[in-house]
Amino acid sequence: MSEKALSPEKIAEARKEFDFFDTDGSGEIGFREFIELLTVLSPKTKASHVKEGFGLIDKNSDGSIDFEEFLEWWQQSWWEY
Repeated sequence: MSEKALSPEKIAEARKEFDFFDTDGSGEIGFREFIELLTVLSPKTKASHVKEGFGLIDKNSDGSIDFEEFLEWWQQSWWEY
């Protein structure tokens, strides 16, 4: 998985970011938290792309982004959103 491609330092950095945006402490980033994440990381994101972006990251379609899904996105293409 993507965790193996990253150094422990990079994984720790991603975890810190994930935990920051997981404001309810659930261990997952829900849609509202994702909107906040995009507002901070990519303020020019078009509203029409938010739902689509969330769906692309939420690989198992359970309605939230877990750390593994977040890590893959963070590693590969977070800056594109």
